[in-house]
Amino acid sequence: MATRRNPWVRTSLAAGAVGVLVLLTGCSSDSDSASGGSSADMAVAGDAAGGVNQSKSDSGVAPVAGDTGGSGVQQQKVISTGNVQLRSGDVGQAIFDVRKVVDEYQGTIAEDDTETDKLGSPVRSRMVVRVPTADFDQAMTELEQVATLVSSKRKSDDVTTQVLDMDARVEAQRRSIDRIQVLFDHATSIKDVVSIESQLSQRQADLESLESQQRYLADQTSMSTITLSVERTSKAGPPSETDHEVAGFISGLSGGWGAMKSFLVGASTVAGALLPWLVLALVLAVPGWPLVRRLRRRTAVT
Repeated sequence: MATRRNPWVRTSLAAGAVGVLVLLTGCSSDSDSASGGSSADMAVAGDAAGGVNQSKSDSGVAPVAGDTGGSGVQQQKVISTGNVQLRSGDVGQAIFDVRKVVDEYQGTIAEDDTETDKLGSPVRSRMVVRVPTADFDQAMTELEQVATLVSSKRKSDDVTTQVLDMDARVEAQRRSIDRIQVLFDHATSIKDVVSIESQLSQRQADLESLESQQRYLADQTSMSTITLSVERTSKAGPPSETDHEVAGFISGLSGGWGAMKSFLVGASTVAGALLPWLVLALVLAVPGWPLVRRLRRRTAVT
């Protein structure tokens, strides 16, 4: 025998189901609105944490960008510096020979400070030479042989780890800026735009600083620096017979010139002392000469 349900019971069940549905929908909407209000800030914070972690992992494992020489193994990066002091009887020739060595290794002279004597001949010179790091030892050896060696110093520092770390940091910072740029392009509110733009400006400034350090390391590891100084020998060798003759002639000429100057100075002194008296005598003689002539005539008549 079939049981018939009461209409009131069916109505109550339907109303209860609708109420549960409305309640679930309201909770879902509140949760979505609460999470959506800070999505931009959470994304920026998450990107910051991800960028830091990525930078740490990159610098600790393998270089993102670096010169591997095609073998998959990072080449050693070395900063080499040298200092060479020379002495030569002909500083000009020594400078010429130094330039020949620099040209041989396709290097450059970054600084050149040369002093000359009164005749224009070089007395001493200081040069800062830059040559490829691969040719540092050979260039140092040849520069030491240009003239008489006084002292020589060499120094090499391995900066491979520093170069790897710097390359990884630069690459990680670039990826971080790319992610921030995507968030900036999709920002919809003024608050999100201001927050993301501040983060983007700061990271671009950090990237420029890292790239500047990266360029400095690349320059120092690719080209070595050698500071070279050459000075003219103070003591000359024993003079030859010709030198004695020339020295005697010059000495005699100098003595004669000095005696003539002394005579002229003495004569000028005497003339200067007598000149006022001569002027006075001339002044007195002009009116007195006719009087003297009259006296002579009277004396002759008498």
